[in-house]
Amino acid sequence: MSNKSHLGHQAKKRFGQNFLHDDAVISRIVDAIDPSSGENLVEIGPGLGALTEPVIERAGDISVVELDRDLAHRLRHHPFIAKNLTIYETDALKFDFASIANDKPLRIFGNLPYNISTPLIFHLLSFKDKVKDMHFMLQKEVVNRMAAGPDSKTYGRLSIMSQYFCQVIPVMEIGPEAFQPPPKVDSAIVRLIPHAEIKHPAKDVTWLNRVTTTAFNQRRKTVRNSFKKLISAEQLQQLGIDPTLRPENLSLVDYVNVANYLTDNPPEQDSKK
Repeated sequence: MSNKSHLGHQAKKRFGQNFLHDDAVISRIVDAIDPSSGENLVEIGPGLGALTEPVIERAGDISVVELDRDLAHRLRHHPFIAKNLTIYETDALKFDFASIANDKPLRIFGNLPYNISTPLIFHLLSFKDKVKDMHFMLQKEVVNRMAAGPDSKTYGRLSIMSQYFCQVIPVMEIGPEAFQPPPKVDSAIVRLIPHAEIKHPAKDVTWLNRVTTTAFNQRRKTVRNSFKKLISAEQLQQLGIDPTLRPENLSLVDYVNVANYLTDNPPEQDSKK
């Protein structure tokens, strides 16, 4: 059924819609999510229900967040699964996921629109205390960036912030032919499991965000140059960081150490605010 369900709905470019239609791939994704009844399952962007239907078969009722009015309408009137759905017709980027967390932690999944995947992941990480795990289909390149370690070209702010909050596990890769219309890129499934305890906590995550953004906005510069308005080369050395390194050479712990130093010793222009 799912491989015919895109008929009658034109994918909308502005929503970045690409619909899954390969039943074998869909089965593998649902196996990876491994839903079961009684769980607090939330799907972002259910689209035409390619994942929604098999998840409901295994788990019963789920919540879905869908921005496209036409698709939300279709789901509301779906002959088989409408009764199992709680539909939030809203933008996932603005949705308060804590509002649907109860005594059962959230298990969030979805085929995320590629054009908003990074800001959406940052939004979801702000609810990590309410989340058991997340399974997302993303552009393969985004999954590679999330999972990357230091000293690689794909390592950056997304790697550091994702790994600060979660264990990042690439699960499987999916070619364009599994979608209608086929995207121009390969896709991948990633599993994110929030850390029960953060080993090297930032005193203020806002500073961690700012430090990583500052560093990777100019990733070809040395950290001495990219951080010069925030922290001196001598102060970096005191933190055990070589100022001649580039941003991609610093570990997650290095970034947390810089952020914690700046939390305690804000630069002059910040302390005047």
